[in-house]
Amino acid sequence: MVSAAKIRSIDFFRKTPRDLTEASLSGAGISIIAAIFIIFLFGMELHSYLTISTSTAIIIDKSSIEDTVRIDLNISFPVLSCEFASVDVSDVLGTNRLNITKTIRKYSINRHLEGSGTQEFDVVPITYGIKHDEMVEETYGEGSLVLNSHNFDKLIHEHPIVVVNFFAPWCHWSRLLRPAWEKAAKVMRQRYNPEHDGRIIVGCVDCTQEPDLCQKHHIQGYPSIRIYRKGADDVWNNNLGMNVHETYYGDRDTDSLVMKLDSLVSSIGINYAIVKHVPQEGCRIEGFVWVKKVPGNLVITASSRSHSFDASRMNMSHVISTFSFGSAITPMMMSAMKRLGPYLGVGHNRLNGQTYVTYPRGDPANVTIEHYLQVVKTEVAGVSQKWIENYEYTAHTSLIHAPSIPAAKFHLEFSPMQVLITENSKPFSHFITNLCAIIGGVFTVAGILDSILYNTCKLAKKIDLGKNY
Repeated sequence: MVSAAKIRSIDFFRKTPRDLTEASLSGAGISIIAAIFIIFLFGMELHSYLTISTSTAIIIDKSSIEDTVRIDLNISFPVLSCEFASVDVSDVLGTNRLNITKTIRKYSINRHLEGSGTQEFDVVPITYGIKHDEMVEETYGEGSLVLNSHNFDKLIHEHPIVVVNFFAPWCHWSRLLRPAWEKAAKVMRQRYNPEHDGRIIVGCVDCTQEPDLCQKHHIQGYPSIRIYRKGADDVWNNNLGMNVHETYYGDRDTDSLVMKLDSLVSSIGINYAIVKHVPQEGCRIEGFVWVKKVPGNLVITASSRSHSFDASRMNMSHVISTFSFGSAITPMMMSAMKRLGPYLGVGHNRLNGQTYVTYPRGDPANVTIEHYLQVVKTEVAGVSQKWIENYEYTAHTSLIHAPSIPAAKFHLEFSPMQVLITENSKPFSHFITNLCAIIGGVFTVAGILDSILYNTCKLAKKIDLGKNY
């Protein structure tokens, strides 16, 4: 127990130290410096509290084998016709989807990537199972007029209807068509004599003998049956160098051809509404496809089950406007990602705006452009917003000289790992605790310094007066 004497010796009303009650120049200076220092530390602590900190982790991608990823694309091919352009998807699990049209749109463009409007290219009505003559006579003769670069333009401007079969002798489908074509041409000669009637001319062009003429009309698949109407170029004010035409996609037997040719004669003088758009030699492909998160390929090439292609004349040059994985990233989402990490979003659309061109005269034939993409999933967990899922990728491109039909290939390789970025916020209690510690600490240090300076000055004055302490 504490004795009564000790209790009486404790001074509960001790006087305040004189260094805290007497004004001095040094004390004023220390107080001002302490206040400035407190304001500075308060600003630093407030900045630290408001600054977002993130933690990054590399984890295993837990996506199931059935999960799919959306690929948005917008690619322009200056010299690939929409008539034959095909978007195919395949992967190592056996998925093989050919000529996707449900989520893909095609627009005709010219070599300068300019379209004739916003009208979508019509899907070819008949692609598979085109009928040919079953019994081919050994001698069917020649009924069609042979066209070349000297008489082609003259004939299509003189006759109301000119129907031309662009073919190649080596082509299997051209050989199947030729008997029916010649027989149908003979029937048209008998019904509409070119010398007396002349309403319709049925001709043919051998593209191995007239390569420049076929190139001018951008013939890519054999056989190509085109219909030219007198005056169509004037109606459309066409200055493309390639005449306005329609393309016949129907059956190729004699009866079907004769029926079609008769209907063309009947339509003379009605109107040009059947010519739906000015033909262009290029194609812009846009839309999206779904792929599984396994190694696979997205291929864009020329494809048809009723045409043959001269691979040496195919050019797969293209301009990529959009190529991205995952859901569309809005500007607000991209801003949030940049706030969490300046490096995020750099590889989201790495191929956008890139141009890949092959020059037929400089490069060997059959040039395939291959893009090798390695895709990594990145998930961002913010405090104020829900999770953001982003896919970034690296891209490497090479030119491959293959014996098959040229293509634009995108090899897809999805990483088994993913990046997880989490936003961490500081609690308000932590901010208040640090703020109190700053204020108390600065005032304590300021008091110690003021006491030292006060006692030092007091001791110096006593020495000057000759007094002993």
